[in-house]
Amino acid sequence: MPEPELSVAASGRPRPHSRRPSRLPWLLLALSAAGPATAAPAAPPVPAAVPLEQLMAGEYAFQAGQLADAARWYLEAARAAEGDVLLAERATRIAMLANDDARAGQALKLWRQRAPDSLALQTATASLALRQGQVRQARRELLRILATPDPRAWRFALVALAGGRDPDVVARVLGDLVDRGAIPEQLQAWQEFGRLSLRLDAPKLSARIIDEMVRRFPDEPRVAVLRAGQLHQAGQTDRARAMLAVAEPRAAADPEVRGMLAAAYESLGDFAAAARVMALGLQDTQSYGIRASLLARGDDGPTLATLYDELSAADGGRPDPARRMLLGRIAEFLKRPAEAVDWYRGVPGGPQRAEARIRIAAALYEQGKVAEAYAEAHALQNDAGSDDEARRNAYLLEGELRQRAGDTGGEIEALGRGLAAYPDDSALLYARALAWERQDRIDRTEADLRKVLVAEPENVAALNALGYTLADRTHRYQEALELIDRARTAEPDNAAIVDSYGWVLYRLGRNEEALVELRRAWGMLKDPEIGAHVGEVLWVLGRREEARRYFEESRRLDPDNRSLRRALDKLQVTLPPPVPEPEPAR
Repeated sequence: MPEPELSVAASGRPRPHSRRPSRLPWLLLALSAAGPATAAPAAPPVPAAVPLEQLMAGEYAFQAGQLADAARWYLEAARAAEGDVLLAERATRIAMLANDDARAGQALKLWRQRAPDSLALQTATASLALRQGQVRQARRELLRILATPDPRAWRFALVALAGGRDPDVVARVLGDLVDRGAIPEQLQAWQEFGRLSLRLDAPKLSARIIDEMVRRFPDEPRVAVLRAGQLHQAGQTDRARAMLAVAEPRAAADPEVRGMLAAAYESLGDFAAAARVMALGLQDTQSYGIRASLLARGDDGPTLATLYDELSAADGGRPDPARRMLLGRIAEFLKRPAEAVDWYRGVPGGPQRAEARIRIAAALYEQGKVAEAYAEAHALQNDAGSDDEARRNAYLLEGELRQRAGDTGGEIEALGRGLAAYPDDSALLYARALAWERQDRIDRTEADLRKVLVAEPENVAALNALGYTLADRTHRYQEALELIDRARTAEPDNAAIVDSYGWVLYRLGRNEEALVELRRAWGMLKDPEIGAHVGEVLWVLGRREEARRYFEESRRLDPDNRSLRRALDKLQVTLPPPVPEPEPAR
């Protein structure tokens, strides 16, 4: 899936883009006459014995997203580089990223010969064993890791477990570690293993781990929060709330506990309780902003109005830009756009002034003053005294407002004017690509995303968006896979990219592999598009009751999600009417 686009109207800024520098091959950096190898501190040294042909071919294949070729070339280079530990490690990791278990095993053997006691080696060995379903070997390696006196050892074990493909296998091995008392007596270690069990969707294992945490750390509020999450996952929402209530007395004195409790209540859908917890203890503009957002999401207008009145009275005419921006946002939440405009106009000059002008245009649009909203955006676009980012954002804003108005032609035209002013700007090109995709102009979508990649070959958002678009809307699956693999090399644990990878595997007919990746993405991020993808693959595999569960959860998150609607129509699935959730106790 493409990463969600952040609304300019909502944030005053465009969605973030990866602007990392192009990753030149570390081989060339190391050999450069311009300076020593320290020019690339993460690059391993290049032994004289390494055949340059294999190494360069491997690195270029890696950067091109041709992971199968990269794994082959790197393994050849590692074999030739006798005694080189880092090259054997790199060959192992690239092969694992390519899902080439055979070459990963061969590279791992070289690595073991050169550094037999490395924690990193043991971690990779355990991960590969998990991926191959070799439970005994995986357990043996993990026990070795956890028995190491190094205080970081449990983190290596966590990484090894997270590298497994099949959640059921990983849950089984993690359960064995709990049974054997292998997890160290550290709260943070237990927290992280507990969170992993929740992501694995293994409720019985989660209950066991959290029961152990309650026994070992009975007075720790962080344990109560984790326990509440496990109870909620098991459908015991009332017990989850009771567990959180026990921890609330600690929230006033501990901002970290306060934030954790608020997030836990938010996950339960109890926005009023989350806002109540955030009101405990000392307050600042940030905590007020979180409270306002929670109250707005909970549709608690009266309490939000009380907070607004309190902050308005405290303003006292003092031009605090952050506080006035917050008051303007709350006024928007309360559907008082005229008051919002007044607050934004009261923001003095400075770094927040440009964002205030963006918000003025959005608030005018909410008032129904569409022509004035566009005029405000145009004024900022043409203001030579504003910086380029603010002016560029004004084009993005106008495009978004025209999209909301259903003016698809106007959206494209506004973004086109922005590109005339800022040729080849990646944010504008990305936004226009998404606009073309909504109009089913996939040729234009591809053209704009490729323009981004010409200027920024390693722009992860564009790589993923183009790869996903080709996988979802064309039959060019192999090309899509290479683009998504390029994104995966940069951000292997990005949920949107993992989802794209799973989706292209599904389109290639590799359904079981696809399901593993899509379930992993769902564990990272409960997103309706990811849920729809998991449901579709399960349906095709004949696991229809399980598929319905994912479809229903996706509908609960966003009933109008395009991917969900398309999946239900394509598979001719009819879901029962949604069951309304009970109102939280107040």
